[in-house]
Amino acid sequence: MFKKKTWPRLAVLATALMVSPSVFAGEADIHIPDLTGVKFDGLGGVSGAMLMYIGIGICFVGAIFGLMQYVQTKALPVHKSMADVSETIWETCKTYLFTQGKFLAILWVLIAICMVYYFLGLQHEPFGNVVVILLASILGILGSYGVAWFGIRINTVANSRTSFSALKGNPLATLGIPLRSGMSVGLLLVAVELFFMICILMFLPRELVGPCFIGFAIGESLGASVLRICGGIFTKIADIGSDLMKIVFKLPEDDPKNPGVIADCTGDNAGDSVGPTADGFETYGVTGVALISFLALALAASPNVCATLIIWLFVMRSLMIVTSLVSYFANEILSKAMFGGKKDFDFEAPLTHLVWMTSAVSIAITFVASKFLLGDFKDGAGMAQPDLWWVLSVIISCGTVAGAVIPEFTKVFVSTNSKHVREVTNCSKHGGASLNILSGFVAGNFSAFWMGLCIMVLMAASYYFSQNPALMALMPAKFSFAAPIFAFGLVAFGFLGMGPVTIAVDSYGPVTDNAQSVYELSQIEAIKDIKTEIKRDFGFEADFENAKYQLEKGDGAGNTFKATAKPVLIGTAVVGATTMVFALIILLENLFGNVVTKLSIVQPEIILGLIMGGSVIYWFTGASCQAVVTGAYSAVVYIKEHMNLSATTASIKDSKEVVRICTVYAQKGMWNIFIVVFCFALALPFFNAYFFIGYLIGIAFFGLFQAIFMANAGGAWDNAKKIVEVDLRQKGTELHAATVVGDTVGDPFKDTSSVAMNPVIKFTTLFGLLATEIAVTMTNQSTKTGIGVFFFVVALIFVYRSFYCMRIPEDKPA
Repeated sequence: MFKKKTWPRLAVLATALMVSPSVFAGEADIHIPDLTGVKFDGLGGVSGAMLMYIGIGICFVGAIFGLMQYVQTKALPVHKSMADVSETIWETCKTYLFTQGKFLAILWVLIAICMVYYFLGLQHEPFGNVVVILLASILGILGSYGVAWFGIRINTVANSRTSFSALKGNPLATLGIPLRSGMSVGLLLVAVELFFMICILMFLPRELVGPCFIGFAIGESLGASVLRICGGIFTKIADIGSDLMKIVFKLPEDDPKNPGVIADCTGDNAGDSVGPTADGFETYGVTGVALISFLALALAASPNVCATLIIWLFVMRSLMIVTSLVSYFANEILSKAMFGGKKDFDFEAPLTHLVWMTSAVSIAITFVASKFLLGDFKDGAGMAQPDLWWVLSVIISCGTVAGAVIPEFTKVFVSTNSKHVREVTNCSKHGGASLNILSGFVAGNFSAFWMGLCIMVLMAASYYFSQNPALMALMPAKFSFAAPIFAFGLVAFGFLGMGPVTIAVDSYGPVTDNAQSVYELSQIEAIKDIKTEIKRDFGFEADFENAKYQLEKGDGAGNTFKATAKPVLIGTAVVGATTMVFALIILLENLFGNVVTKLSIVQPEIILGLIMGGSVIYWFTGASCQAVVTGAYSAVVYIKEHMNLSATTASIKDSKEVVRICTVYAQKGMWNIFIVVFCFALALPFFNAYFFIGYLIGIAFFGLFQAIFMANAGGAWDNAKKIVEVDLRQKGTELHAATVVGDTVGDPFKDTSSVAMNPVIKFTTLFGLLATEIAVTMTNQSTKTGIGVFFFVVALIFVYRSFYCMRIPEDKPA
């Protein structure tokens, strides 16, 4: 309908129509108070500025640890046959990253046009300030992109080292390599994000800090959305195309003859490494920006109180790096004591211990640090609030507990030890793929109920403690409803209290998945005199059969813990979105007043917005799956036509073509999806601001349950296949074929649609706040309606395109 190059022109045309008066109490009015005057008597009178500089030092420690782990991992022994496969995977990953970088640059232009109009046209900011704000948005994109690049690099180094280590027959050492690489990604991610935010806070002029935080957050969300959605589509096209060949041609797992295997390995990193890493960076950053914005807006009349709480938040964020490091090393010692001499054990156990240990240490540190920082706290009226430190600590701990409890609930439905997953396997024995799929739906639906209940209980606990007089005293009288909102934001903050470890156990998955593929692709067993060579060059007797078994077990544990991280990230999106919407509520209150009454559930605008938000979630689910279906169809057709069963390996040309197909359809799908999300966020505020608030709440809560259902149903199907492969050792049977079909259904569920809802929700909320501020300050109703209708129609055009221009071509009759 429209060509890509016309979109910047259309956006300019639309924004040129927006003429409005000055804006009040909006995103540009987030004034961060001076932090240098804050002193903490509980720490001997140390200044807030000094604590922030210490935070920068801690960031360097975390970053250095991450880089050292990369160097140490690269130095681990590996056979050349495996290292060569790793390098091939890395080269295709690198090509993918370059392609996505160019794509990100194009999409940033659309966002930049709106930001320039808002800050330059509406707020009348000096041109130099607008440039700095735009640079902050670029910094957010580069942060997401950069940590994703590092994650994919260390993972493609660790995969071959893990594969080779398995030959030694020491499962704990083999497990430690992907966990170490994941920990390096998690720590570097948090350290870099925190470093950027502290630098914005401490080194930019006061008047630029608030707008730059908003620009930074929008950039992060854009980067995470693109990398998460594109990566999710890419990886599942490749995965389905590769897996179906196992049924069609009766091929073993990761057979080198299959041209889809290299694309599958690239996809493991594009979808399960790049996506989660960028997503984690964005989640960590946007949650922080939401809380800072809340404090700056709600406590504008009490700058010293606001400054104290902002410093407290950043100290807590810095200590996350310390607690994660301490827990990681303590877990290493515990794991060696428990499993060091064993030839076989449950691979999920050390990962579970790490999660719970980090949660306990984080909670303890939260209480101790809060006591020192806020033990003598005084509110804006000078009244002592001696209870505030423990009230805030309890609320944060609700989120930290959730970060450990939610993975446990997830394992009930996706672990290889789960009764639900074993039921999926049992259903497949006599009911084939049909009952396999239905049983997976059951697991996904049950999981959404129990996780929803878990999140509700923890949020209810935070609400209860938010009513404590110590916290209520901080809130302005006209915003008495703000205390629970702040509490919900702190719960999201607590979710991320063990952020490096959450990312670490998530990143463990793609490495173990790749390690299994590297083993098969290297064809190491077929190399002449390989046992003698390994004994001579590396000093140990290779055990090939046990190595394959351990790698498959590691992959099963990786599937489980990839699944556990997804509800944590989507939970932060939903809980944190409530905090971000507070900025919109304050804007409307200052402009019109009586906002809380108009937010009532009996208001038709709110109900209509909820319905609209839910409908968009279901469109998004279908559009992202449609991109996978169409791309996988094209990949399957190509692979079937070019499969050479007489060859030992697929040709490089064929493998590259499958990678190209995956990339093309990933970008086609992403382009349609982004334009719809972007245009709805622009269109809906121009119809009615309260309708848009309902829309934001709708996509958050519909998205939460749709994501949990899809992620855990997909995880159950995936590990049901793993039980057949590892526990039952029935590869190549009808039972295996049935579970492979179930797994291919679950692939876009768990790794495309569900995981991408997190950045989409946050991008819509962040960018929508900016769009709402533009809309509500316009006086000409017909112009507002025209702009809303224009962008709404454009969104519908791309909704149409997301299916009818992505359809599988029908076979013409002979």
